[in-house]
Amino acid sequence: MDVEGEAARVMAELRAQGDPARAEREKSYLKSDFVHIGVPVPAVRRVAVSAVKAEPTRDKLLELAQALWDVTDGGRPVHEARMAAIDVLAKRAALLEPRDVAVAERLVRDSASWVYVDYIAEKVIGGLVIRYPDLATVLDAWVADPCMWIRRTAVLALLPCVRTGNPDLERISRFGDALISEREFFIRKALGWVLRELSKKDPSWVVQWVEPRLDTISGVTLREAVRRLPAEDADKLRRTP
Repeated sequence: MDVEGEAARVMAELRAQGDPARAEREKSYLKSDFVHIGVPVPAVRRVAVSAVKAEPTRDKLLELAQALWDVTDGGRPVHEARMAAIDVLAKRAALLEPRDVAVAERLVRDSASWVYVDYIAEKVIGGLVIRYPDLATVLDAWVADPCMWIRRTAVLALLPCVRTGNPDLERISRFGDALISEREFFIRKALGWVLRELSKKDPSWVVQWVEPRLDTISGVTLREAVRRLPAEDADKLRRTP
């Protein structure tokens, strides 16, 4: 793969599909300081995935992702280029190795929005944890990290295991207790999402975990946690003083 040439091709295709009006709407919605071209997510994904249609080597994959991530316009990162960088990693996640969690961490720390963090957390880091369960120990450190986006990643990286029916209940409980008093909205919401997804498969566990913590759980977390519970359970938790 000619990484430089492929990155240039991806960006040329994205710019050709740009919609300035959409770019302004998206920039406003995301409260973004980045440059936005105005390309819908599915279209970004199609263009990005085409770059790795033929399986690259791991090294070339990482080089391409970094090249796209580093694209700037007027000195500012380009939103669609960063989304494309994550897309190529997600598409060829099977090529990644345990050591590549450090690459994903670097991208999260360099992110400025949930729109990048959540995608990396679930599709890249969460996928690595499924394939290499010992990597979950990295999340143990992240859940106490000073960076809010890293803490959010630690929680959301547990989602793939929940969705595949093999939830790490010990870590969900432990991370929940560590973060239940968080004031950051994005952390409260992330914890609620994990509980919501888990409630689809194991509602009784969610009820048993939430009920004794009703005096400390935030309204944001509780609303998400009960969203998919049986109505009787949800009503009980909402009404409990």
